[in-house]
Amino acid sequence: MIRSPLSHAWLLASLLVSTPLVAQSAAESDVWSSIASLRQRMDSGALTCQALVKQFDGRIARIDQSGPMLHAVIELNPDAGKLADTLDAEHAAGKSPGALHGIPVLLKDNIDTGDRMLTTAGSLALIDAPAPRDAGLVERLRKSGALILGKANLSEWANMRSGHASSGWSARGGQTRNPYVLDRNPCGSSAGSAAAVAAGLVTVAIGSETDGSIICPAASNGIVGIKPTLGLVSRSGIIPISHNQDTAGPIARSVADAAALLSVIAGNDPRDPATSDADKHATDYTKFLDPNGLKGKRIGVVRKLAGAEPNADHVLDQSIALMKAQGAIIIDPVELPHLKDLGDVELTVLLYDLKHDMQAYLATRTGLKVKTLADLIAFNQREAAREMPWFGQELFEQAQAKGPLTDKAYTDALAKAKQLSAKDGIDAALAAHQLDALLAPSWGPAFMTDPVLGDHVVSGDPTVGGASQPAAMAGYPSITVPAGFAHDLPVGIVLFGAKWSEPTLITIAYGFEQHSKVFRAPTFLDTVGGKPQVAASP
Repeated sequence: MIRSPLSHAWLLASLLVSTPLVAQSAAESDVWSSIASLRQRMDSGALTCQALVKQFDGRIARIDQSGPMLHAVIELNPDAGKLADTLDAEHAAGKSPGALHGIPVLLKDNIDTGDRMLTTAGSLALIDAPAPRDAGLVERLRKSGALILGKANLSEWANMRSGHASSGWSARGGQTRNPYVLDRNPCGSSAGSAAAVAAGLVTVAIGSETDGSIICPAASNGIVGIKPTLGLVSRSGIIPISHNQDTAGPIARSVADAAALLSVIAGNDPRDPATSDADKHATDYTKFLDPNGLKGKRIGVVRKLAGAEPNADHVLDQSIALMKAQGAIIIDPVELPHLKDLGDVELTVLLYDLKHDMQAYLATRTGLKVKTLADLIAFNQREAAREMPWFGQELFEQAQAKGPLTDKAYTDALAKAKQLSAKDGIDAALAAHQLDALLAPSWGPAFMTDPVLGDHVVSGDPTVGGASQPAAMAGYPSITVPAGFAHDLPVGIVLFGAKWSEPTLITIAYGFEQHSKVFRAPTFLDTVGGKPQVAASP
C-alpha cells in the first residue's frame, strides 16, 4: 500500500486517540519464529513460504494498517504471492539455494528494488518511477532465497532534511509509532524497519545508518541492530547521505537472526568501490554464536557516553554485572578521546557529501523529474503543504550551498573526522587497555513523538543520550542488544570496536543475550502506564 501524506492534525489525533484492543490471531503462529526455526519447519514440510507470507500480510493489515496503526510498512510487494509460490516450488524440487530461502525480509525505503515497488526515501519527489535494478544487497538477498515482503517507512531522506524533523515521519508513509508505547518515537531513520520487526510484522529487516539510524531504532524498539564496518555491505542502489559514513545493516529480534542476515548481505560489489576488501572479511557470522562468548573478553565502559539518562545508566550497570558474572573482564571507565570534538566536523562532511552523492544517485534513476539536490529543494517548496507540514529543509539548503569535494573546508574536515574518531579515538582506547570492545548505553528510553519541536535527540536534549557517533564517523562496526526496560520502554546497550571486528562483537553480544534474555513482544500501550492495544503474543 502507498499511504497518503500525513497532516499535522492527523498526527496529533493519532497519537492521542486510543485504539481498540486487538486479539492475537491464532493464524499467526510463525510470526515470532527465528530464521532457524522457520527453515526447520519449511524443510520438514510443516510450513510453506506462501503460508508465512499470508501470516505476515494478515498481521500487517490488523496492526500496521488498522488497530494501533504503526505506519511501519510503507508498501507491500505486489508480487510477494507469486514469489512465494516460486520459492515453494523450488523447495519442493529440492532446490533450496540459500540460507534465507523462503524467509520474508522488509527493506528500508531507501534501498532500490528492480521490480514494481517504489524506492522513495519517503519523499513524494521519487514516486514517478521505480528503480531500474536491485541494490547490491538486494541481489544477495534474492540469491539466498529471501522473499522481499515490502518496503519499510523511514524518516524522510534518512533524517537529513531538517534538524527539527520527527524520526519515523515521511510525507509518503506518515508517522511510524513505537510498538511498545504508541505515543513514543521509534527513533532514527530506520524507524519502520525496527518497529516492524519488533511488532512481529516481518522476520527480519534491513536498515541503514549514517549516524545512529540502525542503533537508535533497534534499541528504542527492543531488538538487535548491527551497523557494519563501512565497506562490508554494498551501498550500490541505496539513496545516500554520505559515502564516508553510510552503510546498510541487519535489524532482527535476536543476535542469531542478525548474524544470519549479515552473512548473506556482506561481500564485494563492483558497483561500490568501498567493498573491495569485503570478501576478505565477510564470513558466516553464525559461527561466532557462542553462549559463553563473554568469558575472557576485555570490555571497556565509556562512561562519557553514559550519564545522560538515569534509566539507561541503571540498565548499563545491570548489564556490566551480568557480563562480569559470565567471565568478562570489565575496565571501567575507559577514556574515549575527542568526543566533544566530533560534531562540527561530522556535519561539515555530511553536508558536502549529501550534495555530491545525491546527484550521483539520482543519475541512476530513470523516469524521475528531479536530478539534483536543488531540484529536490524546489520540489519541496512547491509541495510544502504535503512535504513540509511543520518542519522545513534547512539541512538540504545548507548542503546545496556547499562547493565541490575538492574544497579545503571539506578535505580538512574529513581528515579530522577520521583522525579523531578512528586512530586517535576508538583505536587509541582499544590499544590502551588491550580491549575487545567498548560499551555504552545505546540510547535512553524512547522519547515522545513531538511534531512541534521534533526529535529531542536531534535537538541535543541532554536527557536522551546516544552513543552511535564515534563508530559511525570512524566507519567501524557496532551492535545494539536489548538489555532492560524502563517504564515499559526498551533500553539497549551498544558494543563497538575496531574495523572488521564484527565476529568479536557478535560473540560478545550473543553471550550477553543468552544470559539476559530481555526481549519481550510489545503490547502496544497507548501511553506509559496506559492500556495495551493488542493482546499479549505467545
